[in-house]
Amino acid sequence: MEAFKSLTSTAVRLDIRNMDTDQVVPARFLRTTRKEGYADFLFHDLRIAPDGTPIADFPLNRPEAAGARILVAGENFGCGSSREGAVFALFDANFRCVIAPSVGDIFRNNCYKNGVLPVILPLDDVDSLGAPGLEISVDLATQTVKAAGKSYRFDIEPFWKECLFEGVDDIDLTLRYKDQIAGFAKNHFASQPWLALEMPK
Repeated sequence: MEAFKSLTSTAVRLDIRNMDTDQVVPARFLRTTRKEGYADFLFHDLRIAPDGTPIADFPLNRPEAAGARILVAGENFGCGSSREGAVFALFDANFRCVIAPSVGDIFRNNCYKNGVLPVILPLDDVDSLGAPGLEISVDLATQTVKAAGKSYRFDIEPFWKECLFEGVDDIDLTLRYKDQIAGFAKNHFASQPWLALEMPK
């Protein structure tokens, strides 16, 4: 997983409350493999008209959104189903941080596991960060967001902070204990050899 330490970028404001994960990435695209990428599916049905043309007034289609890596979202962003593809789509579209008054619990955990930092701030603070083209700096070490001369502090669990800062996911965490796991397996099967069945060739 790609580590997150700090980020300075312009932001896109998507002021829609209760944006569920099916709106973030419609279910019909979930058959796509992670390797193929999800960027084109991000907010697809809100961003793309039925005839395949971009909807001009959708925030991500506006000229000032080009190159933005921070999404400033509405309350309860990422609610609904637990699909990890919603975070895949954000990451593949180059978004590394979502700032919102609240986000779905499962969505938040999926963000942590895929290198996207969810920042929860009070509604008034989020509103102050929504100006088009505003440059925002996010620093994980100090847990601060800075923009337009103001600074905002956010909370994050120490475990997830370490995971993001070091760029480790569930597999990386497990592999830290591979020697202990191998040692346990060796001793376990030595004491109960009838459990060590030969694998079919």
